[in-house]
Amino acid sequence: MDRTTNNDALRSRETHLQTLFLAGLDGDERAYRVFLSELSGHVRGFLRARLQRQPGEVEDLLQEVLLAVHNGRHTYRMDQPLTAWVFAITRYKLMDFFRGRSRIEVFNDSLDDAEELFAEPVLEPAQASRDLNKLLEQLPERQRLPIQHVKLEGMSVSETAQVTGLSESAVKIGVHRGLKALARRIIGAQ
Repeated sequence: MDRTTNNDALRSRETHLQTLFLAGLDGDERAYRVFLSELSGHVRGFLRARLQRQPGEVEDLLQEVLLAVHNGRHTYRMDQPLTAWVFAITRYKLMDFFRGRSRIEVFNDSLDDAEELFAEPVLEPAQASRDLNKLLEQLPERQRLPIQHVKLEGMSVSETAQVTGLSESAVKIGVHRGLKALARRIIGAQ
C-alpha cells in the first residue's frame, strides 16, 4: 500500500472513530458501544505487539486503556485528532505497566507509533495521566507546529513548510528536536 493510500485509510478511520465517539458523547449509546468495540481491536493489536513476552497482560491492560478513555472522555478536544488522544492514553497506560516492572524501553517509542495503533484493527471482541496536547503546548512553536502538522495531521513536510512559513529543513529539524524534547520531558516526569 503506498503512502497516499495509507494516509487516506488512516484519515478515513480517524473520521469514522471520531464520528462514533462524538455521537456517543451526545448520548448515542449504540454508537459509543461500536466505538469501544472497534477501538478495542486497534488497541489490542498495538498492545500485543508490545507485550509479546507477556500475552496474558494484554486484556487487562486493554481494559485499563478503555476505562481511561471512558473516564477521560470529557478531556477530549474536538479540534484535535482522536487517534492522537487515544494513543497518548494507551502509551501512558503502557508506561505505567512497564514502570511497575522496572522497564523503560517504551520511552523509545516515537509518536509515529500512533499510526501503527490505528493502521488495521484486530478483529476481536472492549485517565490518561498526561495529555499529549499539554506536552505539545510546552514546546516552542518552531517544534510544536511541525509535529502537529506532520506527525499528527499527516501533512507532508513541504505542505507544513507552506502553512507555517518555515523552510522544509526547519520543519524536519523542528519535528526531530521536538520529539526529542517530548521524550526528555516524559522521562524527566518519572
